[in-house]
Amino acid sequence: MISLRLLVPVLVLLAGPASAQVRIKDIADVEGVRSNQLVGYGLVVGLNGTGDRLDSAVFTRQSLIGMLERLGVNTRDQEQKLSTKNVAAVMVTAELPAFARSGSRIDVAVSALGDATNLTGGTLLVTPLLAADGEVYGVAQGALATGAIAARGAATSVTRGVPTAGRIPNGATVEREVAFRLDRSNAIRLGLRNPDLTTAHRIADAINRNLGASIARATDPRTVALVLSGRDVIDTLARIEDVMVEPDSPAVVVIDEASGTIVMGANVRVSTVAIAQGNLTIRVTETPQVSQPGPLSNGQTTTVPRTTVQVDDQHDRKLGILQGGVTLRDLVASLNALGVGPRDLISILQSIKAAGALQADLEIR
Repeated sequence: MISLRLLVPVLVLLAGPASAQVRIKDIADVEGVRSNQLVGYGLVVGLNGTGDRLDSAVFTRQSLIGMLERLGVNTRDQEQKLSTKNVAAVMVTAELPAFARSGSRIDVAVSALGDATNLTGGTLLVTPLLAADGEVYGVAQGALATGAIAARGAATSVTRGVPTAGRIPNGATVEREVAFRLDRSNAIRLGLRNPDLTTAHRIADAINRNLGASIARATDPRTVALVLSGRDVIDTLARIEDVMVEPDSPAVVVIDEASGTIVMGANVRVSTVAIAQGNLTIRVTETPQVSQPGPLSNGQTTTVPRTTVQVDDQHDRKLGILQGGVTLRDLVASLNALGVGPRDLISILQSIKAAGALQADLEIR
């Protein structure tokens, strides 16, 4: 059976409920209170023949020779005879949390750099971790855990997870602190994670009401500036971060065509628009029959074609009018009742936007 399905363009609408109140600490960050990325290059040893091939991974060979020389082992004369497969070159990454003190421990992630096939059971040797300024802020070392399973036989293999990447819990020691004294700041700025002028203004008003003083002011959609002269900074911030506000959100529809995911904001609205949705389906069915000659005849057996064509234009579907200001709840209920799937809804939203009836930004990724 051959099936040809033609989708007729469609239309739709949206809108939404009010936002709930949330804490300021959940939608804004204090400027300067941030983590820093660290990176390092090291060697993992103790692998069961699953490390880099030294004849192809030149950097692993050079790193191994250099490490052995620092430990008093001279292998320069025997460089060409090095053939171990129990060593792998890796990149080590970590997040240095805000206010991390010297001697504290942080987690590190380890990823194979060469052609190693499995890092399970390996041990990371001492690896300095550098920040963007080129300074060493931590040193990593320890046993690596990948959480992966890899098994190989003569004819097949099975792999679960990613055996060439793993983690070392508390695998790095902080050696250098990031100099920042929050308690000595006279002016603090709060940065909104989702910039919005209305939300910034509400945050400033809520802080001023809670503290009984005009110390907060929205300077742009992302920033709320606080003047804390004469106040205990830590105590003030502790009181501010639990203040409840109602964040505002823009009207936006986000479409991920690759996965068919659609996310519609609460404030999406649609103007009055006429909507029709239908499908044209053509089915061509081939059911050949065998024709045989009668007994004792000179005829030949042959195949007789039989073709059936069915056309469904869904003529019973009518054109409807949707009034302006329909909410997101009404839209979702209507589409669910029609049985419209995500793929059809993408075409519907694009058609509404093209008609100028969708009062929201349409982002297609």
